Amino acid sequence: MLSPSSTRSLRMLHHFQRAMLSTLSQAQRQSLLQPLLSNGWSVTDGRDAIQKKYEFTDFNEAFGFMTRVALKADKMDHHPEWFNVYNRVEVTLSTHDCQGLSVRDIELAKFCDSL
Repeated sequence: MLSPSSTRSLRMLHHFQRAMLSTLSQAQRQSLLQPLLSNGWSVTDGRDAIQKKYEFTDFNEAFGFMTRVALKADKMDHHPEWFNVYNRVEVTLSTHDCQGLSVRDIELAKFCDSL
């Protein structure tokens, strides 16, 4: 069990990391976002976010995908917006801490595509 001072230090570090997040620069959008857009991701209308629709053979495969993404997202402390019906999963990524796309979204999108 962590001591109260260790717990406070971890909270402060987590807060600092969240505060340091910023939206992608124009250069990052060209170098980091463009490959995702070429791989089926699209920019969400009306907000600074990206989305992709995945289709699997059945519910079990779709749920397995969601479980693997959920485990990764939880480790990153970065959680997707998603919608699932049977064998389809729609994923939307945007970083709420900076109200737009960040490197966290790029990392999680690449992870989703790697599965």
